[in-house]
Amino acid sequence: MAAPAPLSPRTDSGDTTHFGFTDVALGDKQGLVDDVFNTVADRYDLMNDLMSGGLHRAWKAVFAARVKPSRHERFRHLDVAGGTGDIAFRVAAAGGPLTDVTVLDINTAMLEVGRDRAAKRDLKGHVDFVTGNAESLPLPGKRFDAYTIAFGIRNVPRIGMALAEAYRVLKRGGHFLCLEFSSVDVPGLDKIYDAFSFKAIPAMGRLVAGDAEPYRYLVESIRKFPSPELFADAIGAAGFRNVSYTRLTGGVVTIHSAWKL
Repeated sequence: MAAPAPLSPRTDSGDTTHFGFTDVALGDKQGLVDDVFNTVADRYDLMNDLMSGGLHRAWKAVFAARVKPSRHERFRHLDVAGGTGDIAFRVAAAGGPLTDVTVLDINTAMLEVGRDRAAKRDLKGHVDFVTGNAESLPLPGKRFDAYTIAFGIRNVPRIGMALAEAYRVLKRGGHFLCLEFSSVDVPGLDKIYDAFSFKAIPAMGRLVAGDAEPYRYLVESIRKFPSPELFADAIGAAGFRNVSYTRLTGGVVTIHSAWKL
């Protein structure tokens, strides 16, 4: 497996960035990412099941459990790039009636899927859906007790700006949590993982969603994301403290944790 790209604390610098394995103008990436998720929105959760063998549900359960919303006082949670609601619904259920969750996503197609799912769960009043950019959150500072982003940070053109915004909107004592694909660290598993990723996943996308290219981008974007060590450095550079990470499933995914102190 190719080594992940390094990540400078100044991730918003430069005129170009990567879109999978292709270099593109920095200003063009968001539109290209939007096109990907417009294409896959209605099959997104089904494809997650197929691509991970259902493991994404276990990863998300472990991740959401780290939020630990209070059941005794008001708790405000922000889930960024969480359009379909997977993390938000878990946090809302764990927190109960005193927990309010805001789901923010730049992609309106993904948000529509989330709203439909929330309506079926009768979560009106406790889970809100907002259109917005992770790099410039349309939300007040020092408002949220916790911030999560699951499988979304690698799609952000200027990751440094997104981390700065996460820091801004969290209260003192607020918890930052990120779940992201990572680099497999088990000998032998890395070759199997690469073969599955580059051959099987695009083929699944073609059969199930009618288009292989969005899934080829998603696989490539994983390989371009920095190592857990380098991403932890960038989180610390944004001002967070007690930065740590936990690898799951042989390093296929990593949970990053940090605090605004």
